[in-house]
Amino acid sequence: MNSIVKNELLKRLFEAEGEPVSGQEIADQFGLSRTAIWKYVKELEKDGYVIGTIRKKGYYLIESPDRVNEANVQKYLTTKKYGQHIHYYETCKSTQLIAHDEEQNGAADGTVVIAEEQTAGRGRMARPWSSTAGKGIWMSVITRPSLTPQQAPQMTLVAAVAVTRAIQEMTGIDPDIKWPNDILIKGKKVTGILTELQADPDQVKAVILGIGMNVNQNESDFPEELQGIATSLKMLTGKPIDRSQLIAKTLGFLEIYTELYVKHGFGPIKMLWEGYSNTTGKRIRAVMLNETIVGTALGISEEGVLELKLDDGTIRGIYSADIELSN
Repeated sequence: MNSIVKNELLKRLFEAEGEPVSGQEIADQFGLSRTAIWKYVKELEKDGYVIGTIRKKGYYLIESPDRVNEANVQKYLTTKKYGQHIHYYETCKSTQLIAHDEEQNGAADGTVVIAEEQTAGRGRMARPWSSTAGKGIWMSVITRPSLTPQQAPQMTLVAAVAVTRAIQEMTGIDPDIKWPNDILIKGKKVTGILTELQADPDQVKAVILGIGMNVNQNESDFPEELQGIATSLKMLTGKPIDRSQLIAKTLGFLEIYTELYVKHGFGPIKMLWEGYSNTTGKRIRAVMLNETIVGTALGISEEGVLELKLDDGTIRGIYSADIELSN
């Protein structure tokens, strides 16, 4: 109940755009006293919101902190489903772990789990992911597309295109996509995407998309071993980025491109993805569990598999590998 009332109060303050919001009306809506509403206002002020009062008229919002909570994100949303239900945490081990639990509990399509900080964030192949508090976007999106289990891995590529478009709109920068799940700018990593599947043998129950995005970090915020290979949007643009707005844009494009994929197949997504790819046409090395091969990247197949042309003319499909440019 506490979080519901706080979120409703915050939504009303945002929607009023500086005009006073009646505390009595919110009190009546929830069957509470005006003193109870005043206490919620004080809680919001502790969270960093600056709220003014006009006698006999109500409360008005003066300043909003940089938080990626439900109200801050939803004021920018244009989606029908994605982001309409948000679970927000100041800190958690991993948004992916929470999202899996929420999925099992019947979370709606497009439900989002967001944290200011992850203490045990992880990327592909269970690698640790640095999740600086209050500086990045650490979220998991529970999607329930009408796909077969064989089609589900392509959702990583759908998400990559969505994130790329969102970054373009927010910053004017053109990122590159490194197969299968990294977004790079000037050769340094800005975003990683982790796709995990919940499915029956013939039907997808949910695809959970973990998205980690470096937004407002300074170089010193990264561990020393990452400073040469990671960057942030703030470092690239020279100014802080509104994380809530970027989340909303990402969810908007993710909803659009997921619907496009479900309705029209992978073809349109494939064209978009290859337009952003930093590997197509280049000579690369693919490091897999049992072998390493070198060849020219031809692009991706209709199944989202990376296709390499080896020196002997053989074409190999790469399902999972670490790739790097080769001389």
